[in-house]
Amino acid sequence: MKFGLNKLVLLLVFYFCVLSTAFASKDLLHCDRSGFMEKSLVILKPDCMEKRLVGKIITRFERVGLNIVDCKVMHLDGKILNEHYAHIAHLPFFPEIVEFMSSGPVIAMVVEGDNAIPRVRILLGPTDSRQALPGTIRGDFGTDKMRNIAHASDSKEAAEAEIQRFFGER
Repeated sequence: MKFGLNKLVLLLVFYFCVLSTAFASKDLLHCDRSGFMEKSLVILKPDCMEKRLVGKIITRFERVGLNIVDCKVMHLDGKILNEHYAHIAHLPFFPEIVEFMSSGPVIAMVVEGDNAIPRVRILLGPTDSRQALPGTIRGDFGTDKMRNIAHASDSKEAAEAEIQRFFGER
């Protein structure tokens, strides 16, 4: 694989940041139960399903000690998508997101583990797959900002609301 100088520098910075964060936090990706347990919603999007990547993506979460504690295949409709994406409903690309997310089945999962939210987000990489580095899920399998394989909660508050939205009372 060819890398330009800018991409190589970004790759090195990314890995340095991940490694230094991991060492500083007793290995952020491979926790030893000394952190705090939290849950994150992860949605494997239609592009993940179409590309038959579900097993590979789940394996990456499991490899670092995250547990899938709930999981279901769903077809998302306008009601749940309007609620889930209400914060961007005013943007011009909103209809395209709704169309894409309702174009096929998705897998909604509750992932649990020590510091699960930041760990899942590190594994995924940046939202825009074109900016995600190799080794991240989006960097390895995503296409762009929307077709980026998976959604994940970005905060504890978002995780609680999203898990409630997709799985109901727990």
